[in-house]
Amino acid sequence: MDDTNFLAANVNRKVVTDFYVTKDVSSVPNTFKFMVFIRLNAKKITFKNVSFMHCIFDGCYFNGCVFDTCDFTGCRFLGSNLHQSAFTGCTFDFATFERSQIDDDILVSEAPKAENLRMRFARSLRMNYQQIGDAKAVNKAISLELEATSIYLFKSWHSGETYYKEKYTGLVSGLTQFAKWLEFWGLHFIWGNGESILKLLRSIFLCVIVIAIYNSNLYSDPLNIGFYWTSLKIAPAVFLGVLSPSTFTVTALSIIAGTRLVSIALLTALLVKRFSRR
Repeated sequence: MDDTNFLAANVNRKVVTDFYVTKDVSSVPNTFKFMVFIRLNAKKITFKNVSFMHCIFDGCYFNGCVFDTCDFTGCRFLGSNLHQSAFTGCTFDFATFERSQIDDDILVSEAPKAENLRMRFARSLRMNYQQIGDAKAVNKAISLELEATSIYLFKSWHSGETYYKEKYTGLVSGLTQFAKWLEFWGLHFIWGNGESILKLLRSIFLCVIVIAIYNSNLYSDPLNIGFYWTSLKIAPAVFLGVLSPSTFTVTALSIIAGTRLVSIALLTALLVKRFSRR
């Protein structure tokens, strides 16, 4: 057998169309690998210790099913409905989802442990939930994706684990990943990478505090607590551009104005992103 025939034989997939599962399936480690399921149906069926590795589920319907210790590595879920189906101890490494109905508790219970896989798993589900208009699940997926991304970027330049050492070799690569992590951390602190109104309000409040400290330390006695309070009361007006003290330099007022404009832009973008999902 030549190489071409060998490859053709190994990539050939078995296609199962319009099949209804009538009984529980248990301990099937190899039978269903690399298959294509089109409009597969099952209701209140338990799948235990079943490997669906690299399978494609197209237009399938699983109602109230239980998947216990199943392997979905590399699977694709296309336009499928897994209404009230539960997953326990399953593997979803490299799995992708498109236009599929699936409960968002899978993000907590079944997300891969490795940060890079967890990040891609959450990203795929985020895009999936956006396609079906589930705003609550989108927010949940984004939170998991940001958490995994933060850990991944940190480990990419700091961790001594083999995966990161082999992927990011050399000083330049390490510095590049450090810069990416620093940018991510900075944006996360300022406005939660576009996902937290509270963090943006906190950043604005910190700007107001800085303006108050600047006014107090340059133009009065730094030990005068009363003047700090007075400065704090006028600081919001200075930040919003309502008040422009003559004691402030042009540079200081320009920085405050720039910060104000950026803050308004970020708040607008955040609100648009949040309400556009609904």
